[in-house]
Order: sequence, then C-alpha cells, then structure tokens
Amino acid sequence: MVLEPGQPQQLLSVADTLTWLSDWLRKLDELPADLADQPDLTAAAQRLLDTACDLEISPGVTLQWFAVRLELPNR
Repeated sequence: MVLEPGQPQQLLSVADTLTWLSDWLRKLDELPADLADQPDLTAAAQRLLDTACDLEISPGVTLQWFAVRLELPNR
C-alpha cells in the first residue's frame, strides 16, 4: 500500500512499489544521507523498502508505504 499526499491510496506489488520509490527518488534534488552510499536508485529504493516506511519529499510532505497481507478465502 502506498500513500501520496492528495492522491488515493494504491495497492501495488513489491516490484511496482520499488519502481514507485525509484521514481520519487529520481525527483529529489539530493538523496537522503542514509541512501547516499547506495550504488543506484534501485538499490536506494530497495533499502527504503527494507528499512523504512516513509520518505519526506519536501518539508512537511511525506510519502508512506507499508506491506499488506491479503488472504484469499478457502475454496
């Protein structure tokens, strides 16, 4: 599940969430200090996915994401 200010929530796959995070990181003027050592944006996005649940994209504006487990009914 990803949340952007002013947008409806989106349910994305892990791969799509990585792409979403990479796209947002690309838009930033500078990567956060804890991501600066990552070799590329995909690695930085993966680190975010593994270690965080939000990213401030401008003062007071934050993106959020979290895992959602969907259980299908028994058939």
